[in-house]
Amino acid sequence: MNLFTQLIIFGLLAAAGNLLGGFLLTQLPELSRTRQKQLIGLGAGFILAAVLLEVIPELGGGSSEAFSQAMGWLLAGYLLVQLLEHTIAPHFHFGEETHTEEMQRRGVATTAVIALSIHAFFDGVAIASGLLTNFRLGAVLFIAVLLHKIPEGITVASIMLSSGKAAWSAQLATGMVALATFVGVLSVTLAGSAVKYALPLSAGVTLYIAASDLIPEVNHGGWRASLLVFVGVALFYITHLLLHAALG
Repeated sequence: MNLFTQLIIFGLLAAAGNLLGGFLLTQLPELSRTRQKQLIGLGAGFILAAVLLEVIPELGGGSSEAFSQAMGWLLAGYLLVQLLEHTIAPHFHFGEETHTEEMQRRGVATTAVIALSIHAFFDGVAIASGLLTNFRLGAVLFIAVLLHKIPEGITVASIMLSSGKAAWSAQLATGMVALATFVGVLSVTLAGSAVKYALPLSAGVTLYIAASDLIPEVNHGGWRASLLVFVGVALFYITHLLLHAALG
């Protein structure tokens, strides 16, 4: 299988995770918030381990100057999400949105969905950047992204429902976020030389999602959700060992 085919398949599967999250919320409303928090915990642990133990060691290529520059791009990615979520867009929670009155204010839901679409775009950037660096890194980042795609889809759909929109509007918004993921993959694929900037920038975005979005949600989900953060880290380690054994 050639690299372009791998990128397309990984991009489509990641986008499908968003669509599945939206479907679960609109078609299976009995899905409990407890289960959502537990899924978020699993994804958060895997993502944290992936960024800190797999992505950051790849940055810089052995040069201290290049590594320092890469860490600057990582910080820029982290701050970009801070800007989007707490300066441009209203704060929202991963998982089902419960702040109905806030979401019903004019333009709030649209702005929140745009912010999540930018998140999703960088999810695609992370997958493509990893694959263009090496298959092992791409596979790890794909799994990391996939694990939080369902909560992301649930978030998008619940924002629309909380703002008073119909179920079809929620599914349409979820589809827009899914498309943004795939566009992120294609953008790096078409500008392959930018991977040295795209990888650390997307790593900063991913780190923010794990540490500043997902972990605070887990902390309100009880001890089982918190325990699943550690399970997520263990899952990363097992994945890491299996990929090393398979790919050398």
